[in-house]
Amino acid sequence: MKIYMVGGAVRDRLLGIPVQDRDWVVVGATPEQMTAQGFTPVGKDFPVFLHPGTREEYALARTERKSGRGYRGFTVLADAGVTLEEDLARRDLTINAIAACEDSPEDLVDPYGGQRDLAAKVLRHVTEAFGEDPVRILRLARFAARFHDFTVAPETMGLMQGMVQDGEVDHLVPERVWQELSRGLMEQHPERMFEVLRECGALRVILPEVDRLWGVPQRAEYHPEVDTGVHLMLVLQMAARLEAPLPVRYACLTHDLGKGTTPADILPRHIGHEKRSAELLGSLSERLRVPTECHALADVVAREHGGIHRSGDLNPAAVVRLLERCDAFRKPERLRDILLACECDARGRQGLQETEYPQRDRLIQALTAAQTVATDEIARTAQARGAVGEQIGEAIRRARVAAVAAMEPASAG
Repeated sequence: MKIYMVGGAVRDRLLGIPVQDRDWVVVGATPEQMTAQGFTPVGKDFPVFLHPGTREEYALARTERKSGRGYRGFTVLADAGVTLEEDLARRDLTINAIAACEDSPEDLVDPYGGQRDLAAKVLRHVTEAFGEDPVRILRLARFAARFHDFTVAPETMGLMQGMVQDGEVDHLVPERVWQELSRGLMEQHPERMFEVLRECGALRVILPEVDRLWGVPQRAEYHPEVDTGVHLMLVLQMAARLEAPLPVRYACLTHDLGKGTTPADILPRHIGHEKRSAELLGSLSERLRVPTECHALADVVAREHGGIHRSGDLNPAAVVRLLERCDAFRKPERLRDILLACECDARGRQGLQETEYPQRDRLIQALTAAQTVATDEIARTAQARGAVGEQIGEAIRRARVAAVAAMEPASAG
């Protein structure tokens, strides 16, 4: 039995990046030998075990044979006769196919040139088996977002393009798409993920609502970059720069989907794109089974980002109505995330990345002022006067408008 550290732990150590998780592969062992040494079996599709002390995962060396479409279409062989080189051959990228001996970590096994590609900053597939699993396209795109200064090897890009043309990407399951998409959105350069997916053609299959944004013009006085797809990439860059959480980044990705369906005869204007964005977002979130928290925030941003951008010109009554549409009185903590997504949108424009976004502070101040209204007391007083239902709600609304109006002189000063 020989044990090797493999995958991202070896890669990150060579890059000087802190190692978060360690994975191990065991060569020359049987499941019975592993359990006899105290390892706990946990693998469903192939033999994986938890170390009795560290609880890290140890997998028996294995090979895979394609037996169907999609990432589930594989037959796995794991036995004591599988070599380390055979196990590494089934991995996706050369930089992830380096092994380090457990007893002497400086001794590396690198049969596919992973160290060479790390030095050259290249993302390259290990073998043609890469083309059998469409999830690997998503993984490579995610690694491009993490290692943004790495390039994709031309032969690997060609292989991915062929996979798209052959329909392999059509068989991706929603859970895996969202898993990789959400992880890619949280990388330091999430825009790179979508650039790679677009270049290989996978974006139009996985996210056609996003893919169609490229080539759609916007008014240059508001969007110096003009192209809606280019704007989206700048927005994602800003979301990463401002360290936005996942729901905000998903909202950034989907806020302008409606611009991809704007009638050609009214371009570069996008009248009513907010409503169309929300409708497209609904079908996209349902298709990918996006978590409710992410979809709910993105829905508000899609519908209201235009109004939020223009909120500096709104009177107090209109500001209160905007806060109501954002559900800010029931969920005040979520308003900050909505405003952060809108700030990313406003600053994700060519040459405007360093501009201030005063709408954020003004709307937070407006909400704070409106929250000082004693709604219970107003409701009791209104009820004593015979008011019911919407009449009580209107009394509360008037009080909130008055509170926001009282705030205005101080804000202006």
